[in-house]
Parts: sequence; C-alpha cells; structure tokens
Amino acid sequence: MKPVAIFRYARTEGPGHFATFLAEHGLEFAVVRLDDGEPVPESCDGFSGLGFMGGPMSANDEFPWTQPVLRLMRAAVEKQVPVIGHCLGGQMLARALGGSVSRNPVKEIGWVPVEVEDSPLADAWFGDKLDRFCSFQWHEDTFTIPPGGGRILAGKTCPNQAYVVDARHLGMQCHVEVNAEMIETWCRIGITDIAENIGKSPAVQDAVTIRSLIPENLPQLTATATRLYARWIEGLKG
Repeated sequence: MKPVAIFRYARTEGPGHFATFLAEHGLEFAVVRLDDGEPVPESCDGFSGLGFMGGPMSANDEFPWTQPVLRLMRAAVEKQVPVIGHCLGGQMLARALGGSVSRNPVKEIGWVPVEVEDSPLADAWFGDKLDRFCSFQWHEDTFTIPPGGGRILAGKTCPNQAYVVDARHLGMQCHVEVNAEMIETWCRIGITDIAENIGKSPAVQDAVTIRSLIPENLPQLTATATRLYARWIEGLKG
C-alpha cells in the first residue's frame, strides 16, 4: 500500500488522532510540512490518500502552497484518490471543488453540539445509531457544500459541518482529530482569541470550561473520528 500524505499547515495543528489511527492500522504515512516550506507534491500518484489538517489562516488567503494544494486536491478527486480535510483542510477541499469559503456569522471555539444528518449517506459514515455528538471547534470561516457533495453533519451556529463527495472524499469543519495535548496547547496559545470573543458568540467557551469538558467529551469524539477514518480508508488506492 502506498503511504497516505498528510499536509500540515501549522506546527501546532498536526494530525493528532488521524496519525494515531493510521499507525494502529499499519498504514504508512508521510507528513508534508507546508509550514516549514516543504513543497506540495506535483502528483498524487505516489499516495494512497491525501489528508489535510487545520490551520489559523483562511482558505481564501494566497500562500505559495495555496494553488498547488488546490490543484492536487482536484487531481486526486479526478483520479479517485481519497481526500480528507479537517477544518482548514475541509475548507480548502470545498474551494478546490467549486464551493466557497466565507466568514461564519459567529466564531466557534470549544465543544459545540452537532447533528448527524438523517440520510443514507450520513449513515454510511457515522453508522445508523449516532444522532449527535459534541464536536471540537476553533474557526471563524465556513464553507458551502461543493457541487456534487452531500452534507452529513450540521450545526446550529455553523450549519455546514461535514460533507462527502463521490462517496470517498470527506471535508469537515470540526476538529475530530484533536487529542488532549492539542486542546491544551490551543487553549494556551489561543487565550487572546478566546478573550476577544467570549460573550460575543454562543459557541465560544472559556479555556477553563474547554479543559474541564475533555474527560466527558473527548472519548466519544475520538470514537466518532475512528468511525469516520475507518470508512475513509476503505477507499485508499493501493
């Protein structure tokens, strides 16, 4: 099996549970550190799948890697090489496939309830027994569902939370990949972001609340991520 390429946009937003899941299933992966100036591969042919993580920038910003990433995503979808995007990665995938990215009415930071869509497509990814769960969020932008995609996850303060294209490509707004260490780091380095938005949005929690809910919410979030990743790797290209 060819390796999965994981694209990192920021040092503090690594693959988390996504890498843990791949390793536990004996799947090789290679991290492309865009934040360190590593080049975007010109082709997806050497990879079984492409994973894109989060980052503090906007999907509408133009960096040296922006257009190469968009081209690689489109090529992967055309060649049926599975793509998965987390937060910024999900926004970039939506943009690559003809969707748009814009400012969400409110910022989301912390544990936010989301609803699984009542559809066969959502059941294929989440199973037919999961109706809702607490996702982890840290974003101010949102995406539209790209042409040909189907929404599988919705939220009250940010309606478009996850979508699937061609039954194999998954874009998410929420961070299902987080582990406790990542959450602790984000709360520390993002304390100003929290302070500037607390009280302005019903979907922003203070750092004490976010940390206190880790034991209650993280196990189910990780289990949900495992379910999504298990479905995603079914399409990996040998």
